[in-house]
Amino acid sequence: MDLKSRIEQRLGTTIDRADDRALYYALLGLVKEMCHEKETVKGSRKLYYISAEFLIGKLLSNNLINLGIYDEVKSILSQNGKSIEAVEEIEPEPSLGNGGLGRLAACFIDSMATLGLNGEGVGLNYHYGLFKQCFRDNKQREEKNPWIEKESWLTNTGVHFNVQFKDFSVQSTLYDIDVPGYDNGVNKLHLFDVDTLDESLVGDGIDFDKRNIQKNLTLFLYPDDSDKAGQLLRIYQQYFMVSNAARLIIKEMDDKGYDIRTLAEHVVIQINDTHPSMVIPEMIRLLMERGVGFDEAADIVSRTCAYTNHTILAEALEKWPVSYLEEVVPHLLPIIRRLDEKVRGKYNDERLAIIDSQNRVHMAHMDIHYGFSVNGVAALHTDILKNSELKQFYDIYPWKFNNKTNGITFRRWLMHCNPELSDYITQLIGGEWKKDASKLSELLKYKDDENVLKRLIEIKSARKAELSDYLKRTQGISIPADSIYDIQVKRLHEYKRQQMNALYVIYKYKEIKAGRLPKTPVTMIFGAKAAPAYTIAKDIIHLILCLEKLINNDPQVSPYLKVVMAENYNVTLAEHLIPACDISEQISLASKEASGTGNMKFMLNGAVTLGTMDGANVEIHDLVGDDNIYIFGKSSNEVINLYNTRGYHPTDYYDKDETITELVDFIISKDMIRIGDPENLCRLYKEMINKDWFMTLLDIKEYIAVKERMLNDYEDRMAWASKMLVNTAKAGFFSSDRTIDEYNRDIWKL
Repeated sequence: MDLKSRIEQRLGTTIDRADDRALYYALLGLVKEMCHEKETVKGSRKLYYISAEFLIGKLLSNNLINLGIYDEVKSILSQNGKSIEAVEEIEPEPSLGNGGLGRLAACFIDSMATLGLNGEGVGLNYHYGLFKQCFRDNKQREEKNPWIEKESWLTNTGVHFNVQFKDFSVQSTLYDIDVPGYDNGVNKLHLFDVDTLDESLVGDGIDFDKRNIQKNLTLFLYPDDSDKAGQLLRIYQQYFMVSNAARLIIKEMDDKGYDIRTLAEHVVIQINDTHPSMVIPEMIRLLMERGVGFDEAADIVSRTCAYTNHTILAEALEKWPVSYLEEVVPHLLPIIRRLDEKVRGKYNDERLAIIDSQNRVHMAHMDIHYGFSVNGVAALHTDILKNSELKQFYDIYPWKFNNKTNGITFRRWLMHCNPELSDYITQLIGGEWKKDASKLSELLKYKDDENVLKRLIEIKSARKAELSDYLKRTQGISIPADSIYDIQVKRLHEYKRQQMNALYVIYKYKEIKAGRLPKTPVTMIFGAKAAPAYTIAKDIIHLILCLEKLINNDPQVSPYLKVVMAENYNVTLAEHLIPACDISEQISLASKEASGTGNMKFMLNGAVTLGTMDGANVEIHDLVGDDNIYIFGKSSNEVINLYNTRGYHPTDYYDKDETITELVDFIISKDMIRIGDPENLCRLYKEMINKDWFMTLLDIKEYIAVKERMLNDYEDRMAWASKMLVNTAKAGFFSSDRTIDEYNRDIWKL
């Protein structure tokens, strides 16, 4: 049966008579059917990639591309007066992740299937995700973000496990989402849910009874942990995730007839950040239930587990009080204590202990001692882990440490979100780059070809016009399509320094007020969610929203400068923002961003990076060279030294530099106080002057100077287009296919 007939059979009518919603459900059913028809990736050794987040984005078009039928479906719909874009908009975006960690995991499972590797994701089926961000009174408000419909990508497998906590047990149900590889087989994303969940526990906003675990366990990703009940809930969630993962692994070992003692031969467990760390004591416990002795079980698990570190931020390396674990999973504590005793018996160094002197369990320490691999996610990040943050571990386990620079899937981040550029690249160099991204370097032969450069500018202009239309239609925001699009989209965190970008907005506003006008108007676009309990992050959002209102309502300034804080930043919004970007803001304080992956997506789509020498910016700089990136700011070594010597004092910069004083004072100026909330603005102002932990004022002057140079360079359109081309041509290294190939070669050995 041809594709059109299969679609119409599911519709029960002709395509031209169906509405977009009916078409979406028909295509969803068709894709699931085709995934079931395809070969599942198999092998005697299997990877389980356990992660608290999988930010998979909408799946319809991505799956159609990977199944090789996107163009045909698009054409069939078009011939019947329908648009694939309109059908895509019907699909709700799965609320299963937050930021880079979850998006990386999504790219990785896509690449595993594309490379034909026997590896699957394991996580939780959150019903409301992180939260839906809304803006009211120039502030972030959080609302629940439901996405699960009666017909969805989820398939109930009928697999259940009983998970025992201290005072009660819950029954889980396993739901699977198909992950088709590009022109290859199909893997699964395994998501566990709890049968007793009660969505009605949540009223307005995102507040709910955090103590009613049987009813709330999979409601939200990262529930607010600013109180003890929230912290305990996170432990419940993490144990529920890893206990189910461990049982699934053992079930699949049994189903294949493997001896449990051969676990390390047949299984690799990748612990993605510290959230799944309890899989180590849980797997040991389950092996001991099968009659394996403690020492042998610990040895088997140590040869099975590998750990990815995603951050050097202390608050993100989880440390749970022993007393909290006693309240939730007391049956794990005897094992954790014995693991700690083994370490203490070998090493007389408190910094290596799993349980510290304050009676807290260090999850990362357990992962490093009882795993066979520890990897960072960019060259600089891994060096910092080895030389400072985890040096005491590197000194005893140098062979465990390795680097795996992050990557992105080019199927979603070029072929799907920028098909015009994707098709043009294929026209220039052929289609091999879709399977081997290193082939993009063949574009370099066109870097001085005016016809090619003009075409790249045309494609970028078309994406800008599309973004302008999209924001107008979905958020009621008007931005000029013929301006320079300067974009910073990522989680809102002080180390990512959205506050520094906001100070630049103030600088530019004052310049225009003084009659110094930019040659081309500038549109500054922000997108970010702040964790509900992260007060200063929410204050930064408030500052940006107040600046947006001030500037966009000023007839003297708004023709030359627009500020936009896009609401509810997610994968769908990113797919519109990234292809339209001219200037990619990657301005984290050097040494703090482990990698970043937004920087790679922007680069791939021809944006030029404005960044510090941090994370994967270092590797981008190495690839594109000085002429095709704009670098500013203190180096990671200088920053680390300032922390170690307590050598940075924001008041020195504020008091001694008139420009900095003016910019920071503007936060609490009459104009701003009239628009905003004095409490939020004054708190942020004091934070910047007195604390400024991530050193905004250290780099602000150089940041402004380099950004001004960048805006000036943009005016030479051919030279700028050449920079665009070089960035796209050099982006091949950042394919997640390359990253996963390295994981497999060096760690998983599937």
